[in-house]
Amino acid sequence: MSEEATITIKKDALWKYSTFILLAVIIVGAFVFLTKGENPTNGNIANQPGQQIPSPSARAEVSIDDDPILGNKNAPVTIIEFSDYQCPFCRKFWTETLSQIEKEYIDTGKVKLVYRDFPLDSIHPAATPAAIAAECVRSQYGGDEAYFKYHDKIFEEGNKLDSGSPNGPVTKTVQFGPTELKKWAKELGYNIDSCLDSEKYKSEVQKDLADGTSYGVQGTPAFFVNGQLLSGAQPFNAFKQAIDAELV
Repeated sequence: MSEEATITIKKDALWKYSTFILLAVIIVGAFVFLTKGENPTNGNIANQPGQQIPSPSARAEVSIDDDPILGNKNAPVTIIEFSDYQCPFCRKFWTETLSQIEKEYIDTGKVKLVYRDFPLDSIHPAATPAAIAAECVRSQYGGDEAYFKYHDKIFEEGNKLDSGSPNGPVTKTVQFGPTELKKWAKELGYNIDSCLDSEKYKSEVQKDLADGTSYGVQGTPAFFVNGQLLSGAQPFNAFKQAIDAELV
């Protein structure tokens, strides 16, 4: 074979190889683009990627309504959380971040957390029953303190179903329903059977959902730090940045 023919064959092989690499890069890039909204570090989202702290111009007037409050009601910074009890990313926030916010800001009187419901029923059928169950506990057994005990219980038991540990890694959506919700309540000394069966507080849960939608919430968890939106299960440092900016 002549030297010229050999060079031609090598060029053809190189061209085919380069074309293959280019196609592979395009395919991988398209996959990343299409799935970026499913990043497990963010949240359960409807066409909404994880967001960082918006500019001050994005500040919204978000009502705490009559929802449960954790912390000093006169705290200078208010975090309003729109959440879903079956959402794994909401559980991730509870597992990894909330305790740090409590220790540094809530327990020191600088921040109060208001919990509002945003059940994504299409993918989380237990979200609304869990929200109703928590409202039943609040109304029957001591207000906000009882509410947050049960709030913690739901996420703790969800984590046990997921990874076998109250503080283990969050890996997936777990399945539970009214039977489990009643059982968990009884383990805390609360009997909510008839209240949950009657769906007594369903309208309250639906009002939270409607309010969240009107404020631009598109997925869970979503937080308003003195009116500024912080979406997804962001790390503690993201909350620290937002809170400290309000405390200046």
